[in-house]
Amino acid sequence: MFASAESGSDVYDAWVTRMRHLPTTVISTTGPSSVGWPDASVVNGDALDAVTQLKTDSDTPLRSHGSIIMNMALVHAGLVDEIQVTIFPVLSGRTGVKPIFSGAEDFNLELIESQTFDGHIQELTYRPSRHG
Repeated sequence: MFASAESGSDVYDAWVTRMRHLPTTVISTTGPSSVGWPDASVVNGDALDAVTQLKTDSDTPLRSHGSIIMNMALVHAGLVDEIQVTIFPVLSGRTGVKPIFSGAEDFNLELIESQTFDGHIQELTYRPSRHG
């Protein structure tokens, strides 16, 4: 969606514009050798190995957007220092699919930061640690 959007479209708010201008690493086992994203590099191979190497080599804090399966694998491997959860106050009992953390291991979450936007939306940042 972001890669194909025209400059100046509604997709390009301040957050997306900033994200598009940060260095990006795409980790893939089946994908192409390049993507339509500025300053992006593609790493082919195991995501856990790639993230371990990125954490060692990079002075820039890493963020992961996208696959919940990959993100949970990173949490399980102990490679995630913080989990940021944004709560949108909506009930979707009839239209919701399944809980996002269904089947995940048990973790304790220590709240390290919170922010409320427009009196409704909350952004919560936690430090995960294995439960038990």
